Amino acid sequence: MTQRHHVQRLTWISVFLALVLVGIGAIRFVVHQRRSTHARDLPVLGTVPPFSLVERSGRTISRDDLGGTIWIADFIFTRCTSVCPLLSERMARVAHALRAAGTASTRLVSFSVDPAHDTPPVLADYADRFHADPTQWWFVTGDRAALYALISDGFRLSVAQREGSTNANPNDLITHSDRFVLIDGAFQIRAYYHGTDDDTLVQLIDDVEMLGSTTPKPGR
Repeated sequence: MTQRHHVQRLTWISVFLALVLVGIGAIRFVVHQRRSTHARDLPVLGTVPPFSLVERSGRTISRDDLGGTIWIADFIFTRCTSVCPLLSERMARVAHALRAAGTASTRLVSFSVDPAHDTPPVLADYADRFHADPTQWWFVTGDRAALYALISDGFRLSVAQREGSTNANPNDLITHSDRFVLIDGAFQIRAYYHGTDDDTLVQLIDDVEMLGSTTPKPGR
């Protein structure tokens, strides 16, 4: 190979590498723009009102403990043998995915719809079944009337408990939504997802990542 050909080859390699770097930069810019735009386009569907409940640790928590933090809510009860174990298994997968994506600061909050039975120790045992990290995933209980009002009026989801015998199947006595709810740092509801649908959970993770860079802060 002559000196001239060698110089030409190095020149073409340099040009190729430059084009590759420009292309990577353009892709990153497009992804960043897509995420920012999508996050701004997530509608505000409501605002979660103030609440005060008891976590499985026995600690009282309020809405203010979630201020400035993106969080995901779902609704379960420990005696449920139908959809609830599936929802909790899906939430455990969400928790793992958030840690893998570097967004483990996103809080997960599971609200019991059977507070008469789901005391903090019962919730603690249930949480252990799903290896729920207490620094990331909370399980909360409290007064039934207050919880049901929060779910129906605050989260705008259905919940109901029918009277029945002590031998009745709890799955037949309590009905509740299977939705996961995405809430931003200003307590605004931004999206609902079917908790049993793998495809929507992928969208949920993507929305959390995109919302993270633009989430509003709560007014104080």
